[in-house]
Amino acid sequence: MSQYQTIDNMSYALEQEKARKNRSKWIIIGCVAGLLVLAAIGTAVGVVVSRNNSKSSSSSSSSSSNSGKGNTGNSTSGGSGSGPANFAKDPNLHQAFYGMAYTPEGALIEFGCTNTLENTIRDIQLISQLTKRIRLYGADCNQTAQVLEAIKQTEVDMEVFTGIYVVADDHDAYLRQRDLIKDAIETYGTKHIAGVTVGNEFMLNWVTGHGVTDPNSGVGLEGADILLADIQDTKQMLTDMNLDKHIPVGNSDAGSFFSTEVLEAVEYGLSNVHAWFANTTAEGASQWVFDFFQESNLTPAAALPNKPAMYIAETGWPTKSSDLANANNGGSDASEANLQVFLDTFVCKANDDGIHYFFFEMFDEEWKDIKYGGVEGWWGLFNKDRTLKNVKIPTCISP
Repeated sequence: MSQYQTIDNMSYALEQEKARKNRSKWIIIGCVAGLLVLAAIGTAVGVVVSRNNSKSSSSSSSSSSNSGKGNTGNSTSGGSGSGPANFAKDPNLHQAFYGMAYTPEGALIEFGCTNTLENTIRDIQLISQLTKRIRLYGADCNQTAQVLEAIKQTEVDMEVFTGIYVVADDHDAYLRQRDLIKDAIETYGTKHIAGVTVGNEFMLNWVTGHGVTDPNSGVGLEGADILLADIQDTKQMLTDMNLDKHIPVGNSDAGSFFSTEVLEAVEYGLSNVHAWFANTTAEGASQWVFDFFQESNLTPAAALPNKPAMYIAETGWPTKSSDLANANNGGSDASEANLQVFLDTFVCKANDDGIHYFFFEMFDEEWKDIKYGGVEGWWGLFNKDRTLKNVKIPTCISP
């Protein structure tokens, strides 16, 4: 999630960008910490389990079973004939959303890769009742293979925009995630892969970390070169795999921080557009998102020679704050009532207008609240325990 330039207020943008930079440092430091060793070991084990599971379960998705090994961390082995494809549907849920932002619970190196296939299956069962598309942010902790295995076992109709979280001073992080995605595609095929997104808020972190705000400045171009090398490498990897369909490569960043050179090198862009950080009211939030996305992303992308497809990567409204100081953004409260306002004014109109978006987000994330406080952990449609908040899902159906 990013906090970035509004259309009218640069001083506010600078303040918010600095705050975002400080929060992002923790993620970067964690990626280069000693836990990388643990993650590397876990990933290797998970890949082997995933491959063996895929080879041994060709008869049906529900026959992929865990032969005595734990389901924690990077494992993609499933339960023993529990029939995850036969799950109860909630009549309160509808496939109203174009897409949903999602990270499997615990799929973070900093927390020891505690994600489990059992929990990911549970999540996919819920998410599939709301959308046919999800976006992931990274590939560590074998989350790509785990999500694809969950889709396989639940037999749901779902596409995945996989992700590689790029860290400027840790090229091994890119290589590790690239190889995990390659292995997942080799194991599960291309059917459910919608794209590979290289980088998430990389340019935002790069330029603000160097004391500037223009992603197309000289400093910005230096950062773009790092990202472009990884983008080109990902493209080459996919080409060398001789796949049965074309998989597009894209990039994700804060709405005001896309590098023109990067956008010219990708087939799609995922833009984080949060009205909450622009101090809008809940009633005015949806229109602000539509206006910002059109002015800052759709129009500039359409003017590029490659005309990359543009998606809203994140948009939503928080439902609470862990401290009083952040409970109101200057326009409206963080509340379930105001999330309902945003749902009612954004979702169906975005669908009708053909705007492709990933709602932010599916579940509250406790680790964000512990680390950052404020509203950071409270953007989910569902609580951490996977119960729906006191909101009604729009009844329109997304294309």
